[in-house]
Amino acid sequence: SLIGGGNIGCALIGGLMSSGVRADKINVVESHEPARQALKSKFGIDSMSHANDILHESDMVVWAVKPQNFKEATELNSRFTPKALHLSVAAGIGTQAISQWIGSNRIVRAMPNTPALVGRGMTGLFARPEVTDDERKIVENVIKTTGKLLWVDDESKIDTVTAMSGSGPAYVFLFLEAMTQAGTDMGLTPDQAYELAISTFEGASELARRSDEPAKILRERVTSKGGTTHAAISHMQDKKIPEHFVCALKKAEERAKEMGAEFGRY
Repeated sequence: SLIGGGNIGCALIGGLMSSGVRADKINVVESHEPARQALKSKFGIDSMSHANDILHESDMVVWAVKPQNFKEATELNSRFTPKALHLSVAAGIGTQAISQWIGSNRIVRAMPNTPALVGRGMTGLFARPEVTDDERKIVENVIKTTGKLLWVDDESKIDTVTAMSGSGPAYVFLFLEAMTQAGTDMGLTPDQAYELAISTFEGASELARRSDEPAKILRERVTSKGGTTHAAISHMQDKKIPEHFVCALKKAEERAKEMGAEFGRY
């Protein structure tokens, strides 16, 4: 069962259905009518506006709600899920707060990202000690339908995962915007520039994945002194873009912790 049918909820539903789970085996509680209509048209799922006793049958409940709405969602729904394993995808909200709200310690905290919508997601996971190995496998089987996963042993590292891969797609999109703008400024059509930018990110990422060498070496091999790449990289380094980028990710991690303090009171 899922509490919330937004982007990440839809990614999980799509992944589950592509792995063979039938729509009538997935329960979704979604309070917003447009989202319920989208779930019906896209997946054939008749979602509920409010929780009911059917959730008692759920082996696992996914809390796919915004951090600021999480506590209220548990107040409305948790009494229907006393025996379930709980998976939270809400940024910043720690498992101690969730445990207090739902009355269970069987909690896995996850940080997915939006490429999960196309089966290319990256999800960081943390499990409380009360979660068994078999239950961790259940979570893995669900998450693997949306892409890759990574377990961390320290819950605070989920905030780091949030800053890296959780928010990461937006960083890529920002660079795609900038590269597209540069291409059009230099005479390409927007479509041509966008295709070049996307394909460059795809190819470079795949090369890095297949290579045994670190990104620094791969970069240096492309950067011949006095050449075009050297001119671009030198300009970025002179403007301290790498340092600013590192600081930006640290700001994202900081905000994740702030959200936990702000919305995770118990």
